Formats: sequence, structure tokens, C-alpha cells
Amino acid sequence: MSDRRSAQPLYLRHAYYLQPMTMPPHVLQDFDLGPCNTLRLPSRAALYMQLQSTADLHALLDDAHLADLPKQVLGGGSNLWLPSEVPGLTLAMGFRGRQLRDEDKDSWLVAAAGGENWHEFVQWTLAQGWPGLENLSLIPGTVGASPIQNIGAYGVEIKDYFHGLTALNLRTGASRCFSGAECQFAYRSSVFKEAEAQRWLISEVVFRLPKVWQPKLDYGDIRKLAGAAPTPQSVAEAIMHTRRSKLPDPAQLGNAGSFFHNPLVSAEQARQLQARFPTLVSYVQADGRVKLAAGWLIEQAGWKGKRLGTVGMYEKQALVLVNHGGGTSAAVAALVAAVQADVYRQFGVGLMPEPIRW
Repeated sequence: MSDRRSAQPLYLRHAYYLQPMTMPPHVLQDFDLGPCNTLRLPSRAALYMQLQSTADLHALLDDAHLADLPKQVLGGGSNLWLPSEVPGLTLAMGFRGRQLRDEDKDSWLVAAAGGENWHEFVQWTLAQGWPGLENLSLIPGTVGASPIQNIGAYGVEIKDYFHGLTALNLRTGASRCFSGAECQFAYRSSVFKEAEAQRWLISEVVFRLPKVWQPKLDYGDIRKLAGAAPTPQSVAEAIMHTRRSKLPDPAQLGNAGSFFHNPLVSAEQARQLQARFPTLVSYVQADGRVKLAAGWLIEQAGWKGKRLGTVGMYEKQALVLVNHGGGTSAAVAALVAAVQADVYRQFGVGLMPEPIRW
């Protein structure tokens, strides 16, 4: 590979010193992460290694040069906001495999390795006759990344069908199983994004898919299917059509999908905003709070299709931040700050970025 420079000594920058090191041949130095993130931001990893198995992680931790380095796990790169330089060791997730683990009279337990492509896994479950995940079709990324973000779309989140996961400690290599409660799922978040961030590599996720299928069609554009006797496959196809019509292909236009969380506000604040802005798009939550459509807020603030240098908000969906070519992490930061400021000025609502920022 063109980025392999293992014959040369590497100087890894630690907190207060430079340490000369020579890496083993399976570890790549000064690796180009530009093609590895869907925002297409220029970024280079000091060290890069692909993990294919648990044994690879254990071998890494047995290497005195590598064991104590800071580590970050790279999945599909679809929900990342990368800096220009990534220190330490970047671990690319290569674990593969999927299977029916068990079943009972009510459900199937379906397992997938952390490196499996998420969309391909969803389509595979549907092809086997195991519905439930169809609303999450065409979400980019890997299976292992899905619980970190508690990914969701069209009224469904990972937590709704989650059974458990296995994760490997990045310092010790020890394996641990996590229940749903231990994952501490929240809106686009989990313990792996908060308190336990960058401490675990999720090697496998198990989903419980119900044998009695109940379509979830009460969200956004798929409401029109409610009276059409839908099947799991027809729901998946409708969602894929909708996503393709609104979201740019990262291969054509760099993006990380929805860039901002839909903000949650109190019922009182929502009522006040609704009085001022009758077309406000909102969804009442089980706890009484109200979720506002961030895309609507951004569009009303004048940012839909607007550019700030090399980056901007997508012309067809204001929630999507796009890289028109030549965008950098700093350019993204400037755009994010400008959008946040204008939305807050007009609505008094704060927006938080959704992608993980290394």
C-alpha cells in the first residue's frame, strides 16, 4: 500500500516528548484517512492497523510499542468529524460474520460481527424473513458502530430491537457482554459515546427480532404506507427511496448524513415556539418533552443550500452538512458555529452536532 512506511523510524508525539519507534509491518504509518470518512475531510493517522479478529487485538496489546498508545476504532467512517492529524493508533474494524443465534416462539436472535456493513446486514435479515430493522435501511456505517450512536430513523432506534453486545477492552483485551440497560441508550447516544468513549471495541451485536411483525409507519414521509397493507420489504424500499431522494451519495458529495441532533425542548417552550411559528415541525416524546426538527430550524434560519467557503448545508435537506471539495475540519467548525448561532438567535434553541469528533 502506498501509505506503508514501516522501514522508517516513526516519532510519535506524546504529551511532553517525542519517542522514536519502528513499527511492525502490519502497522501502517502516516496513513491517509481521507478516503475512510464520508465527509471526505483530509486527515492522517499516525498509526493504522486493521483488526480481523480478537487475536489481532491481543497480539497488539502484547506489543510493548503499541499497548499503551491512545487508540480509536474506525468503522465505516460515516459519522465522524476527523481532525487533520489523528495521534496514536487507529484500529480499522474488520470483524465479519452474521448468523441466527437462537429463536423462541416470539422472536429470532440474530447476531452480526462489528465490522459488518449495517445496510447489508439489514437487507440480509429481511431476505431471511426476520423483519424489524427495515426502518433503518440505508443508514451507512458498520454494525459495531450502531449501538454507539443508538442509530435511528423513521421512528425506530437500535434500542428497540437490541438484545446485547460483546465488546473488547482496548487496554486489556478482556471481553465483556453488555445488556441494553448497561449500554445506557439515549437519543443518538450510549455509554460508548459518553462515559466509556474510546474504551471498547464492539465485536458483536445481537438483535431480538419479533416473529409477529408490527410496521412502524407513523413518522415523516412513510405515513403514506399506513393504508397500503405494507410488507417489511415494501417499507424498506420506501425508506430507501426517501433517503436517496433527500440525502446525497457520499461517493459524489462528501457528507456524514444528518449533522445535527433534533433538539429536545420542554412542552412549554415548544408551545411558545408553535405560537410564533405555526409550521414548526415537532414530535411529542414519551417523557413529555418535544423533539424539534433540526432541519426545519436550519432551513428557516436561511442555511438550506447556503455555503461557507468549501462546505455548506445541502440544497435538498438543510440538516445535511456537505463538503463541496477541499473542505477541512476547520471549515466545518466555522460552518457549524455559524449555523448554531443563527438558529439560536432566531429560535432560542441550541443545536448539537451528531457526528463523533475525534
